[in-house]
Amino acid sequence: MNRRSLLTGAVTLTASAALAQQQEKGNAFDRYSPGAAVIRYPDPDIIALDKRYEALKIGNTPIQRLHTGSMWAEGVLWHSVGRYVLWSDIPNSVHRRWLWEDGHTSVIRDSNNSNGNTLDREGRLISFEHLTRRVARHEHNGSITVLASTFNGKPFNAPNDGAVHPDGGIWFTDPGYGSMGYYEGMKGPLELKEAVYRIDPNTLKVEKVTDEPTKPNGLCFSPDYKKLYIADTGDPHCIWVFDVQNGTKLGKAKEFAKMTLDGKTGNADGIRCDTEGNVWASAGWVGAGFDGVHTFAPDGTRIGQILLPEIGSNLCFGGSKRNRLFITAGQSLYSVYVNAQGAHWC
Repeated sequence: MNRRSLLTGAVTLTASAALAQQQEKGNAFDRYSPGAAVIRYPDPDIIALDKRYEALKIGNTPIQRLHTGSMWAEGVLWHSVGRYVLWSDIPNSVHRRWLWEDGHTSVIRDSNNSNGNTLDREGRLISFEHLTRRVARHEHNGSITVLASTFNGKPFNAPNDGAVHPDGGIWFTDPGYGSMGYYEGMKGPLELKEAVYRIDPNTLKVEKVTDEPTKPNGLCFSPDYKKLYIADTGDPHCIWVFDVQNGTKLGKAKEFAKMTLDGKTGNADGIRCDTEGNVWASAGWVGAGFDGVHTFAPDGTRIGQILLPEIGSNLCFGGSKRNRLFITAGQSLYSVYVNAQGAHWC
């Protein structure tokens, strides 16, 4: 082999190595793009921060992007009878649906810029609408029942997220994000202090249960419904916990967990509990290493993370065993199997 051949071979090897490094970096940064490298198990973006999280991880499962193309994906829920995931694309004012059997995704209805969604004890969809500033129930015959639109004679700011108690009461937050501009609703004044409310299932009477959080956002009950967790996207950017009294009222707020990690503070948005009382919180507005899902033990310790390339906005447990976590984040819908089960039906 002559000198020219040796030099040519060396250049080829160097170029190949550089290309391999570039591809590796590209795949790590954009692992969900078509043609990206297969993720080697265990998924490096599922991170244990505490030994308690090891019991919740599955070593041979990946984070998957199921759909992208929303403008701002929110309000995800699992419908066990229809075997589909429903979520809100708020700016486009539609509900989207992902089908379990073949991954088909479609728009199923206009949503009035709905943010959160949940199901009541009869399986009816309840949506928290920004555009109309109301809580609406979608009946089995296709009609819509307005459950609440005002409090003390004033319109809500923009109902955001909610949960249903076993007694049928509907609890929801009203921070007003949908009324702060035209992108996710209709710009208008906030006439009420940001608060959390309960709708009585029999009389539809609305009662304020707390206005302690600055910007109450996502909320969920503990497995036994004796506690209510509320994500606050205003100062102090934390998750609050309240004792539920007689199923209809709340005690004083206690700080459950701060949304600060490595000196950087973001927000929790949608939250859910698993059957063991761990709190799973969509998280974002910081960037790489923070955005995605944070999991907190019942004592408030952050024990693990699921890292995503987009801002985590909401989540729910689904699948036939309620062990598949579905996550809305930015423009997309993601999922990952976990060794935990959702505490509630949606």
